Amino acid sequence: MDPSPDRASGGPADGPESGARPSDGLSPAEQLAELQARYEHERLRWELAKEAGEVGTFDYEPSTGRLLWDEQLQRMFGYDPATFDQSLDAFNARVHPDDMRWHADALQASVDTVGEYDVEYRIVLPGGETRWIHARGRHLPGPDGRTDHLIGAAYDTTGEREEATRVTRMLEAMPAGFYSLDREWRFTHVNAEAERLLGRSRDELLDHVLWEAFPATVGSVFEEGYRKAVDSDEPISFDAYYPAPLDGWYEVRAWPTPDGLSVYFLEVTERRAAQERAERSTRQLAILAQVSAELAGTLDAEVATARLPRLVVPALADYCVVTVIGADGQPRDVGSWHVDPAARPLLERYREVRLDAMPMTAPVARALHTGQAATFSGTEVLDVLPPGPAKELLALLAPDTEVALPLRARGRTVGLLTLFFNAGHPPSDDDVVVAQDVADRAGLALDNARLFGAQQQLAEGLQRSLLTDPPEPDHAEIAVRYLPAAEAARVGGDWYDAFLQPSGTTMLVIGDVVGHDTAAAAAMGQLRGLLRGIATYSDAGPVEVLRGLDASMTMLQVGTLATAAVARFEQTPEEFDRGITRMRWANAGHLPPLVVNPDGSVAELAAWIGDLMLGVDAAAERRESVVTLDRGSTVLLYTDGLVERRDADLDQGLVRLRDALVELAHLPLDELLDELLERLVQGRPDDDVALVAVRLHPQDRPRPAEAGPNRVPPNVPPERLP
Repeated sequence: MDPSPDRASGGPADGPESGARPSDGLSPAEQLAELQARYEHERLRWELAKEAGEVGTFDYEPSTGRLLWDEQLQRMFGYDPATFDQSLDAFNARVHPDDMRWHADALQASVDTVGEYDVEYRIVLPGGETRWIHARGRHLPGPDGRTDHLIGAAYDTTGEREEATRVTRMLEAMPAGFYSLDREWRFTHVNAEAERLLGRSRDELLDHVLWEAFPATVGSVFEEGYRKAVDSDEPISFDAYYPAPLDGWYEVRAWPTPDGLSVYFLEVTERRAAQERAERSTRQLAILAQVSAELAGTLDAEVATARLPRLVVPALADYCVVTVIGADGQPRDVGSWHVDPAARPLLERYREVRLDAMPMTAPVARALHTGQAATFSGTEVLDVLPPGPAKELLALLAPDTEVALPLRARGRTVGLLTLFFNAGHPPSDDDVVVAQDVADRAGLALDNARLFGAQQQLAEGLQRSLLTDPPEPDHAEIAVRYLPAAEAARVGGDWYDAFLQPSGTTMLVIGDVVGHDTAAAAAMGQLRGLLRGIATYSDAGPVEVLRGLDASMTMLQVGTLATAAVARFEQTPEEFDRGITRMRWANAGHLPPLVVNPDGSVAELAAWIGDLMLGVDAAAERRESVVTLDRGSTVLLYTDGLVERRDADLDQGLVRLRDALVELAHLPLDELLDELLERLVQGRPDDDVALVAVRLHPQDRPRPAEAGPNRVPPNVPPERLP
């Protein structure tokens, strides 16, 4: 087919090389041959390009109705090049009947106006197959300005149409909203789900500008995200809220396209609400867990209760005040906290004066006295407060709503949790329920602490009555200590004792009843009393005292087991003159005494095997040991709570004790015992600890001042003077 129309229409033959000048110095014939060769080369390139792209070309002459097609276009329309008559009628014979009229009008309009010809229409091939053709052409005007030729190209777009149809069907079937925008931000496609989610039909949206159709997007996360995607040529995802009339949260994914922007979106309002509920529940559970830990971490519940406002604010309220009813029945505010640090001093001053100014008719007072939760406005409180600092401070705080929640325990009100809410932040039902749970936990912890305190006072009173002060014999200084287990009651089964026998000898006792409760304490009191009676009436030695105690336990049917060590300090006139003292001791399954010599060394006692513990066999054989002590020595008796630990065995504990005694031997006796407790158990032992120690001061000089006054029973013989 003649390629000249393609050249006239700006085809490849119009490229830069086609305008080059013939080579200089050639004859006219040679120059013509060169131009023909170059022309054939360009024509071949254009034919190859058309075949590769399956593009056909045409040249239509309106004045004659002659239509020239290349072979590619003829085959596209189902014609045999050998029989094609190159007429407009042949073209019309292939155009789909439904497209015939409008195509003829479009063709004539372009001819009449010498305008652009750009159409897409259907053709029907001889076998009945329908194909889509996209044709574009350019008009070449004649001398009179009217169209002389329409030249152009056409190609088959059926595949593209089918693909577009499949895409459209897929978009319509999507369970998510989808719309596309052109570069002017106009809607070019809206699927069915988008119509439903946006509450607008596609007829209302197509060709309309997004910012005008949905004004709330202007300046919002939507506009920011869309523009960022277009500017960066990168996809973007975000969640955003669109106000009324949509009033919902949307998950949006937008990606730029050559034509503009495509947007996929889902409404996630319910999901967001569920997520917020879950997050709120998590925060509430965290608050309850923290409150429980705070209250359980101390035995002083009033101190822990005073810290509650910091846990409640800002999670449940804007500010808060905690009130506790004291043992005298009078309420007092013990803690407060405000979300705004600048307002905390103001709230603190209000807390200090509000209860004194609060009349019985005030909602807070009613909640305290009735034990019923109450919700009321800040103005209700202002209306009943008398003029003064409390009213002025509350006016400055300006709460919109208050909620008073009683701290309840065992059927009575022990305090109040008052929550304050600013305007625009009303209390939610869930927050009030959680706050009431917090109040109930605090009330129970407060009541438990008070009950524990009462039991503690009772136990300490019992302890003081059982563990009496030691005597103060001349030239012998006695010190005692008792430290209950950190996790038990204030009294247990450990005991110490120190007393004088009728002969004037000093006796020390250390014991440990099996158990760590009030029953063990009661049994300890019985055993201590029995041992005292036996030793102070009979003047018996350590072995006899233990045998007598074991026999009495059997006779009185004291159903308990115990260990004990008894040490008696004896001295003959000769020993007095020599400055020595004998310690006679017996051991019923207890740890042996330790001796600190005057030079600070700790005596290594002979290997020992404790006799059978008390309460097992009253007829069991018991033995005594004797140690000679220089004056200036210190003897320590102790229970196993001093040396036993959960992470170490008993032998390691005894080594630590001996090492500590060596380091502390120079200290006064009271300081020595205090430092031992600090070093070995840090003031919080795993088990009860009882200590009794005696320091034998030299007898050739007056009783030292640190030993305290000489205090002994009146019937005890005086110590021999040097």
